[in-house]
Amino acid sequence: MGTALKEHLESPAVRAISRPSVRGKFLFLGEEKFYVRGVTYGTFRPDANGNEYHNLKLIDQDFAKMAANGINTIRIYNVPPPRVLDMAQKHGLRVMVGLSAEQYVGFLIDKKKSAPNIQELVRAKVRACAGHPSLLCYALGNEIPAPIARWLGRRQVERYLAQLYRVVKAEDPDGLVTYVNYPTTEYLQLPFLDFVCFNVYLESQERFEAYLARLHILAGDRPLIMSEVGLDSLRNGRFNQARVLDWQVRSSFGSGCAGVFVYAWTDEWYRGGADAYDWAFGLTDAGRNPKPALASVRKAFSEIPFPSNLNWPRISVVVCSHNGARTIRDCCEGLLKLEYPNYEVIVVDDGSTDRTAALACRYGFRVISTENRGLSNARNTGMEAATGEIVAYIDDDAYPDPHWLTYLAFTFLSTSHAGVGGPNIAPPGDGPVAECVDHAPGNPTHVLLSDREAEHIPGCNMAFRKASLQAIGGFEPRLRIAGDLKRPHVELHPYSGFDPQFRVAGDDVDVCWRLQQQGETLGFSPAAMVWHHRRNSIRTYWKQQLGYGKAEAMLERKWPQRYNAVGHFTWAGRVYAKGLMYLLGCGGRIYHGIWGSAPFQSLYQPGTSGLWSLPSMPEWYLATLFLVGLTALGALWRPLLFASPLLILAVVAPLVQAGVSAARTPLRSVHRRGIVSLKFRALIAFLCLLQPLGRLWGRLRHGLCPWRRRGPVCRSLPRPQTFSLWTERWQSPDERLESLEAALRARDAVVRRGGDFDRWDLEVRSGLFGAGRILMAVEDHGCGRQLVRYRSWPRYSPAALVPTLLFAALSSKAALDHAWLVCTLLGLTALLLARHTIQGCAAAMA
Repeated sequence: MGTALKEHLESPAVRAISRPSVRGKFLFLGEEKFYVRGVTYGTFRPDANGNEYHNLKLIDQDFAKMAANGINTIRIYNVPPPRVLDMAQKHGLRVMVGLSAEQYVGFLIDKKKSAPNIQELVRAKVRACAGHPSLLCYALGNEIPAPIARWLGRRQVERYLAQLYRVVKAEDPDGLVTYVNYPTTEYLQLPFLDFVCFNVYLESQERFEAYLARLHILAGDRPLIMSEVGLDSLRNGRFNQARVLDWQVRSSFGSGCAGVFVYAWTDEWYRGGADAYDWAFGLTDAGRNPKPALASVRKAFSEIPFPSNLNWPRISVVVCSHNGARTIRDCCEGLLKLEYPNYEVIVVDDGSTDRTAALACRYGFRVISTENRGLSNARNTGMEAATGEIVAYIDDDAYPDPHWLTYLAFTFLSTSHAGVGGPNIAPPGDGPVAECVDHAPGNPTHVLLSDREAEHIPGCNMAFRKASLQAIGGFEPRLRIAGDLKRPHVELHPYSGFDPQFRVAGDDVDVCWRLQQQGETLGFSPAAMVWHHRRNSIRTYWKQQLGYGKAEAMLERKWPQRYNAVGHFTWAGRVYAKGLMYLLGCGGRIYHGIWGSAPFQSLYQPGTSGLWSLPSMPEWYLATLFLVGLTALGALWRPLLFASPLLILAVVAPLVQAGVSAARTPLRSVHRRGIVSLKFRALIAFLCLLQPLGRLWGRLRHGLCPWRRRGPVCRSLPRPQTFSLWTERWQSPDERLESLEAALRARDAVVRRGGDFDRWDLEVRSGLFGAGRILMAVEDHGCGRQLVRYRSWPRYSPAALVPTLLFAALSSKAALDHAWLVCTLLGLTALLLARHTIQGCAAAMA
């Protein structure tokens, strides 16, 4: 009976009833994931009445052959008549309908009064097929020519497509909408689309797979579909066409694409008023005789997303939970639905006082109960109990896509990465606050060094080779609480698995850094996705940001080299987070090539540094508070009112930035207009303001403040020093500097190397305002004898000297005006700055 029911649910008639929907990186029909296995169809020579689809008998035969060869979707470049859609439904085929926006883009240039109403033309096309059971989606257009896009400018093309998107949604709210782009206009930013489509013709598998990785980054959390891939058999040969199409299809699905359209079904092609005879991209010839490519594509389609005969490694999934009864059901049910042949699930109950362990036991998973020792200890307990060669971690408030482990495992099989992560996406239905939190900064995210290599993978979706974790020593059981870091007798082991000092957050950052320090690399699989619940109240979001601030403070004590003078991570890669992207903008420059001739035209965006990023930093609130104090003193001494414009700027800048971020956020269609949209965007703006404040408070409470100082307390004045060392053991200058650098780091000093244009070799930083620099010179005296000269001197930061002199001058002027209270306060401020700077330099020189 179960088999009969499954066959009934998978029958074309039943599948056609469900309208496609987007969930994360994939398309779904009802509750079933729908991989697009497609071909393009047309365009064909029209009859005397202009009807392109007049040979219904041939169309019916084509559709029947497509279905017999494992094809489930066809792409048509214009709107077909209802009879064609009915035939597609009859054979269980879905249809991507083209709305031909590229044909009307010229009217945007000419702007003639006689030009047709483009929106009405598109509206009429949508009405002709809206809601049809065979409809997969609407494609607004196909490859707006790059010269036209360059002529109009990126913004105008984006606005044009956005207007047409709204027209389609107004006529068919449940219909999916995309636009078929290509590499020459890759720079178009179209975040409103339901999923991303690209036509890509690359004959090198290595280049094709590299570009797929880039397209996944551009698609973000949305599905990516290759809307055209193919090869001309006339110029390359039929067997070469079959070979190339095999790896094009397999590489596309292996990278995580939600579907592939092979161009084309037949060699019959009509374009520009004439039949085309000088190319042959079809899987069949013009007489519908199959080529070898058809069998190749049929076999590749039958084995998506991966061949079943791969030697899949055993994976141990570890779920760590402390009082997670509210969400662990979803997690366990998702783990039961995993489509992977060889895995186990280990639930580590970290001293829960609710029903977490009992709930996990119901699913037949292995449950290990321990006392409450923190997240890192729990993760290590799971690692030690794991029987798989891969250990995958997922949070108890997350649940996986059915193919989560498959994509992770395939990345491990095809690379040498020690760890692999994937995206974590907010599930629908968690409520309006959770949706706004998803668009706010401060959510767990990945940091990428390239399109395929990661610098950091978040703890809610990460997997590691067990041998790599064991190679860094497991965890140190003596470090049971975060406060142990402050105790001088506790020895920190630099390579110790998940460091249990991180009870709230940060152990994922720590383990990624230590693996990379050992020479290992981390990978990123864009389709290895998990659904991760966001905080569904402002209170829990605030507590989360406090926890992240605390974790940053603890990480800084262990990894001072990874932080800048102000106290922020210095990532080598790019942070991929929706909230951060909206907050810091999406400007940049487009690479067009000379005369717009570049085949791959990309948008190069600046990093997150710069003036625009300053208002989003936690320390901005400290500066604002200081300006409030100065302005308040202006009531006692009017010259200090000069701070008022600066205070206004300090208050207005984050408000403007938060408002711009909220305005840029693409909300779901139900929230796009009216008062509901305003409420959502107001909440997003508020969260953008709240997030740095929460991080700041968490950092300050645990010692990560701009005025922190490292190194011994030294009461002597820092001064330049020169000394020399005679040695009869020859050593290269590089080796000597590396030894000195290692010795300084062993003393917990923050050391930075000089650059290509610097006249110093090493800099030791003690705080925000003070540092010491070292220069070395080596004289060779033969027979291995060397005279090594060292020179060191303090470096006073201009960021300290300028305000110190300014406040000293203001204090003197206040004294002349007999404003003694103001004089005292400003003088004390100048003295504190000077004292902190001198002590910082002295500590660095000690």
